[in-house]
Amino acid sequence: MLGKLLARYLRPGWPLIVAVVVFQLAQSIASLLLPTLNADIIDNGVITGDIPYIWSTGLVMLGISLVQIVCAIIAVYFGSRLAMGVGRQLRADLFHRVVAFSQREVGHFGAASLITRNTNDVQQVQMLVQVSATLMVSAPILAVGGVILAVSQDVGLSWLMAVSIPLLLVIVGLIVWRMVPAFTVMQKRIDRVNQILREQLSGIRVIRAFVREPQERVRFSVASAEVMATGLRAGNLMALMFPAVMLVLNVSSVAVIWFGAFQVQQNDVQIGTLFAFLTYIMQILMGVMMATFMFVMIPRAAVCADRIGEVLDTEPSVAPPTVPAAPPAPRGAVRFEQVAFAYPGAADPVLSDISFEVAPGSTTAVIGSTGSGKTTLIGLVARLFDATAGSVRVDGTDVRELDPDELWRRVGLVPQRAFLFSGTVASNLRYGDPDAGDDDLWRALELAQAADFVRAMPGQLDAPIAQGGTNVSGGQRQRLAIARALAKKPEIYLFDDAFSALDLATDAALREALDTHLSHATRIVVAQRVSTVQNADQILVLDHGRLVGIGTHDELVQSSQTYREIVESQLSVEAA
Repeated sequence: MLGKLLARYLRPGWPLIVAVVVFQLAQSIASLLLPTLNADIIDNGVITGDIPYIWSTGLVMLGISLVQIVCAIIAVYFGSRLAMGVGRQLRADLFHRVVAFSQREVGHFGAASLITRNTNDVQQVQMLVQVSATLMVSAPILAVGGVILAVSQDVGLSWLMAVSIPLLLVIVGLIVWRMVPAFTVMQKRIDRVNQILREQLSGIRVIRAFVREPQERVRFSVASAEVMATGLRAGNLMALMFPAVMLVLNVSSVAVIWFGAFQVQQNDVQIGTLFAFLTYIMQILMGVMMATFMFVMIPRAAVCADRIGEVLDTEPSVAPPTVPAAPPAPRGAVRFEQVAFAYPGAADPVLSDISFEVAPGSTTAVIGSTGSGKTTLIGLVARLFDATAGSVRVDGTDVRELDPDELWRRVGLVPQRAFLFSGTVASNLRYGDPDAGDDDLWRALELAQAADFVRAMPGQLDAPIAQGGTNVSGGQRQRLAIARALAKKPEIYLFDDAFSALDLATDAALREALDTHLSHATRIVVAQRVSTVQNADQILVLDHGRLVGIGTHDELVQSSQTYREIVESQLSVEAA
């Protein structure tokens, strides 16, 4: 997967790759020329006392060194541009793919794992590209070129390379082989830390209410200790690699000097040639060591690439149609035709054989016990996931045949858990309609019974909202979420238990405002309170995923045992 991923994302940056190769090649050739020139100075200048020759050759070496430095700087610059571009595009593609996921795919991967894959995993691949652009060209050139030039300097000492280089490769291979499993476990444990931290931040009030801080600290400490233990195991292997490489490097240097000294004594080789051979063998082993550093990063980057590829290769279960149907005239009609929905691998379906119709401009309420499938039913209208059987139709067209943007323009959803984005009141209300004017926003706030507390906030529409809306109360957050849907002005409103945080008086005032000013729009309301649903045009009663009753409040009290039990649990029999 790593090779496939790099081939895909490096292809657009081929001009940068060419530039990196050219400048790395130039600086590597310059590095290889210097030892030969140094040997020439020693043999033909220092030993003979030819000062002009030393100066002329030294100036050539200085010029080559300057070229080497400039080329190295330029190569690193282009390599950094290449790595940053790959990382940027990877993060963008991951983000767009995750945004396209339905709740099914998000639940499969987990939010914590998706965050890790879009941050830490991408960073590991990006670092590999950066290091490869710096070392991938220069390391093999230094190694191969060094071997050729070293042999040309002194064939007699070449057997030392035949011993040291394979020994170094065996040591590096064994260490890298041990590191791969450690890096695989590392990414999973980072996922676990992110998951626990995310749960603790989201549920901090629950943790404090149940006095669970000590237990949560222990849970986080255990997860952190597991990451530390895995990191230490991988770190110890990495720490072992470089001393092993340096040991081989230094022993090889001592061997060259030891055996080379006898050849110098016997006049078989000149001193400058011996120094050049020593420098070349150092360059060869340094090239192997640089390649080693790159190999250290490959195992972890390969694991991360597999995790990234898993997300990119997962097709969203809710996919746009190949040829979208022509958008019908917006009326707000909704029809369920023998709809069923089941999660993959679930023993029982969440919804079974659901059929009903919502007339344009009417109010339909959905009520039932916890776990009866009310939220799932609402999600099918907005196509947060697709029905596994039957069809859901909006204005006579199956939602699977409509362009998703066209469907979502017609639907205003207020989810069960009201969520606000960081910004201002106005930026949150304009989330569905960026062109909405201030008058439209105030009208939506009036209908949502939120205008009074917004006027009391410093800045009013420009009042800051923290991420998640944590700086406002639960009821205020819910009313702002309702106002956000109202400001969008869709044909169909979906209220998923959106009135649960409101007191009875505010609930009644809000429903009266909706009935008065939104009589033209279709409203589907999921609620737990009978007082919220009893004035609806029709009420759907769900029980264990099945539609067990449909009608008005008065009709269902007489005909539906399930509805009557719900009513009697909330009201006295006489009031019912």
